[in-house]
Amino acid sequence: MAPLPIIDLAHDQQDAMRAWRRDFHAHPELGFNEIRTSRVIADELRRLGLKVSTGAAKTGVVATIGEGPRAIGIRADMDALPIPEANDVPYASTSPGIMHACGHDAHSAILLGVARMLASVEKDLPGQVRLLFQPCEETNDSEGKSGGQRMVEEGVLDGLDHVIALHVDSELQAGRISIAGGYITANVDNFFAQIVGRGSHGAHPDQGVDPVFLLGQVIVAMQSIVSRRVEPIRPAVVTIGRVTAGLPGGENVIPAYAELSGTLRSYDDATREKLISEVEKVLSITRSLGGDYELNVVRGCPSTYNSPEIAAVIRQTAEDLFGADVLEPFEQSLGGEDFSYMTQAAPGAMFMLGAKKDAVSRPHHNPLFDIDEDIFSVGAAMLAETAVRLLERPLTER
Repeated sequence: MAPLPIIDLAHDQQDAMRAWRRDFHAHPELGFNEIRTSRVIADELRRLGLKVSTGAAKTGVVATIGEGPRAIGIRADMDALPIPEANDVPYASTSPGIMHACGHDAHSAILLGVARMLASVEKDLPGQVRLLFQPCEETNDSEGKSGGQRMVEEGVLDGLDHVIALHVDSELQAGRISIAGGYITANVDNFFAQIVGRGSHGAHPDQGVDPVFLLGQVIVAMQSIVSRRVEPIRPAVVTIGRVTAGLPGGENVIPAYAELSGTLRSYDDATREKLISEVEKVLSITRSLGGDYELNVVRGCPSTYNSPEIAAVIRQTAEDLFGADVLEPFEQSLGGEDFSYMTQAAPGAMFMLGAKKDAVSRPHHNPLFDIDEDIFSVGAAMLAETAVRLLERPLTER
């Protein structure tokens, strides 16, 4: 087929994408509560004459463009964060204590732009593109499941050859693209431990078992897990994020227990299991010192693995559309991303799209987070062109 005018189509949608993003930004909704956001998206997709289904993973929206044996999924997340916005902008959040502080408003707006672009050339598509507007990437529901996980479990990705996505990066120069094959985000597991001692009067520590003392030994030992128990070539993190013991006014009381919780990050499954095992071993120190412990590990999303082959297609697409200078070296992260569930269901990849707005530091999950909206046409062109190229690949290459 003749090449589609992707760049021109993307530029034509720039103003619309900006308007959608500002609308979503002003009306943020938390995970699995994206009622208004889903309605706006579904209404726009129906106006395009697309096949639309709602209610996927509770509040997700799915639409299809084109037909054929090949099918490519494009994912955008929709949820906001429980963070009060500090930006003084016309499109600032109107929901107290909630804001789009990670760019999901932009992701949804860009995918709507892609929908318009591809719908306008639907008859020329060599297969099907499935648009996946996903709820609740940032957290889990009462059953411990995220939006991406639920979409996979509900069969939303069944029949897809590949799935792709982008994520804006507020610290990467606007318009730059960063992509790599292999692991790009980490396994995310959280641990919650209670150290059990025996309470006593603070003046008579010999009559009890001090859980604060036990806690101190545990904290020191946990800091050695990564440096002494994990292979140096395997990225890993053990972070203690919360410690509690005793009650206000209990200065002369040795408490009965202490608590600590934290997060474990890794890439590969072997290291993931190693970290959990080593935390258990460290806590067993308490028993040798007369105490005890209880441990609960809550497994979160797995690591995101970019298919090297799909990453190569994205890289080549970026070079062909915008020149080799647009590419930036990729920096791996031990943050989490539930797109990982989708890349387990269908080989795929996510790329980072530079969106730095100005000289102000605006990191993700921060009240000052904001982005350069002029990059939307770059993101839309990349997603649309990559999807078309993947549809055109011979079956032997897929």
